[in-house]
Amino acid sequence: MSAPGSPPAGDDEAALLASFRAGEQGSAERLLLLHQPRLYRFALRLCGTPDDAADVLQDSLLAAARALRSFRGEASLSTWLFTIARRACLRKRRRRAGEPEALEPLPEAVADRRRSPEEDAAAAELARALEEALAELDPLQREALLLRDVEGLSTEEAARVVGVGERALKSRLHRGRLALRAALASRLGPPEAPPASGACPDVVRLFSRSLEGEVSPAVCARMERHLARCRRCTSVCESLRRTLAACRAAPLPAVPEGLVAALRRDVRRMLAG
Repeated sequence: MSAPGSPPAGDDEAALLASFRAGEQGSAERLLLLHQPRLYRFALRLCGTPDDAADVLQDSLLAAARALRSFRGEASLSTWLFTIARRACLRKRRRRAGEPEALEPLPEAVADRRRSPEEDAAAAELARALEEALAELDPLQREALLLRDVEGLSTEEAARVVGVGERALKSRLHRGRLALRAALASRLGPPEAPPASGACPDVVRLFSRSLEGEVSPAVCARMERHLARCRRCTSVCESLRRTLAACRAAPLPAVPEGLVAALRRDVRRMLAG
């Protein structure tokens, strides 16, 4: 069953865009509302509060509705929409310059009745720790991580949204992943023992780089050989892997029903105009 305001199952972005260009007005409304849960999640994590996220979602979808006829498809529609949403968040941040940034908590996971109460408690603890760890990240690192590891954009798409080169985006992403892993590890486990001087490579950074295809097969092979004999490096790489999996598993927040209704009405009016 679809969530309130979500498009019918089976809606496909390319098909809806083609239908809109062929003159089917209803396709444009479904096309834009198709992206509203992900845009709302992104705005919650980047802007900080439900009120800001609602404003950003509304501003983004209405701006997209005004400009949809001129959308040429040089980037994907989701990349275009995330770019609009990011700019809206930045405008809000500039207007509030100097105010402390407080992130809205991640949505609580629905209890899985196949899990024990202890497992549900552990999942809730992980969600709280992840929220706090995300809040500590440098804003540039956080937006890179949100776009790449939470929303699933490619490195090229995320760099386009942020307005930097791929190399700069990857640098922010690597630093953000390491900072997030360290912050989460400090909340969920004992401090990691430092490696013996000169004994270990910067294997966690290598692991992050390997996720982006930056590491040659020969270097990957050397890293895997090191991991096979180094319990500490294996542990921290697994910690990073679990951290990124937790980011991706964060559930989509429910867009408030009143906001969904207002968006549908306003987008329809904008398209008709």
